[in-house]
Amino acid sequence: MNPKIVLAIKSHLAAAEKMAVMAPEIERAAAALSGVVSSGGKILVCGNGGSAADSQHIAGELVGRFKKERRAIAAVALTTDTSILTCLSNDYSFERVFERQVEALGRRGDALVAISTSGVSANVLKAVEKASELGLFTLGLLGRGGGSIKPACDLALVIDETDTPRVQEMHLLCAHIICELIEDSAVS
Repeated sequence: MNPKIVLAIKSHLAAAEKMAVMAPEIERAAAALSGVVSSGGKILVCGNGGSAADSQHIAGELVGRFKKERRAIAAVALTTDTSILTCLSNDYSFERVFERQVEALGRRGDALVAISTSGVSANVLKAVEKASELGLFTLGLLGRGGGSIKPACDLALVIDETDTPRVQEMHLLCAHIICELIEDSAVS
């Protein structure tokens, strides 16, 4: 068997094992987002590259369904509108592509899920700062110690890994757990 395959699987399992200690923080994140949903708020999600794809994935699980039939949950991935992304990048800067959308769409009582494998993505940090200013709950899904984004968040789930693929895999695991708990809360 190819040793790279075995190593990837073993690295994934080791990262998941280390993540088990985060269960209380994951539960707190799900409870906070469930509170936003039950109060009629929406969840905004942003990130770059693979984290942009994860943003869309999370929003899709909430607007659609994760495992159960239930009413749709208001969630928006700030990574999907190419006209807005290119307009803001051109007219302002790429650092402001999420910040301006948070300003336009976010209201007190909403939430922002900010995803960064490095913890230092400037555009994600600006989105968190704007969300905080507007009174949104901010949840970071971060890697590499949480970087500059961690202290700006109300709650940060920091994956204790330096390998980007492992961080992304654990972010998706966190997101799936949170989506399931939000969904349980929404149908209860």
